[in-house]
Amino acid sequence: MTRVAAVDCGTNSIRLLVADADPRTGEIKDLDRRMTIVRLGQDVDRTGRLAPEALERTFAACREFAGVIEELGAERVRFVATSASRDAENREDFVRGVVDILGVEPEVISGDQEAEFSFTGATKELKAGHLTPPYLVVDIGGGSTEFVIGDGAVDAARSVDIGCVRLTERHLTAADGTRVDPPTLGRITAIKADITAALDLVEQSVPLARAGTLVGLAGSVTTVAAIALGLKEYDSAANHHSRIPLDRVREITGELLSSTHAQRAAIEVMHPGRVDVIAAGALILLSVMERSGAREVVVSEHDILDGIAWSIA
Repeated sequence: MTRVAAVDCGTNSIRLLVADADPRTGEIKDLDRRMTIVRLGQDVDRTGRLAPEALERTFAACREFAGVIEELGAERVRFVATSASRDAENREDFVRGVVDILGVEPEVISGDQEAEFSFTGATKELKAGHLTPPYLVVDIGGGSTEFVIGDGAVDAARSVDIGCVRLTERHLTAADGTRVDPPTLGRITAIKADITAALDLVEQSVPLARAGTLVGLAGSVTTVAAIALGLKEYDSAANHHSRIPLDRVREITGELLSSTHAQRAAIEVMHPGRVDVIAAGALILLSVMERSGAREVVVSEHDILDGIAWSIA
């Protein structure tokens, strides 16, 4: 066993996994898995820069993670940064802050690398299961969404700039910065147009319709699943490998798009940091299911974090 620490810093959240991993058996044992909504990608789509307050929220979470990593004695640490820090002009401010706190340099990985980590994390334990390959793994993030298809190994991957935060800020935010709740039909149509254009790009390299099983990752997917399962509080064990039918995803997406901020916040299982972006995230999931012909989505709680952990184990 090797004790490793993996950090995934995305557009909306930063997450930590400290685990004991055994490459010989394929077993990974969680010691600590946590997530904080930091919204690092706040306004990046509009300004091209990381906001000072977003950086400070992220650094505060890093200081918390540093304490956990030291306490549990991880032998190896890897910090991966994704969409928001790829896009930002001032990403060196982010890099310096992380090095000062954690002692490791964040790796600003490409979308294709992100897709490979997500695929490994989500599918490593599916090989002996009863799901039909090839697997299409879809990781819906805050700034981008990764698509990767394969059976044991990656056959094709593509990252596109649609994510729940990016689409919310682009289409569900008024000129004065306030959210439009519920969104008008015109704004929903604009989101769908962006998603359609992105899926057209994806299909140039990733054959979505060839998938035998659609595996969905990240907060938008797990939140939709938790709502579908009727959970009163978040339960990763109940969510993991649950199967949510297309019709139920369509129903939940419609409800989220027609609800106000207060109505979404009142959903018991909803994380406060997802209230304003979940409608766009659910619409991405629904659009992927409809385009790929998937009748259900298999939800995985194991994702890029697990893939990062395996990469250093």
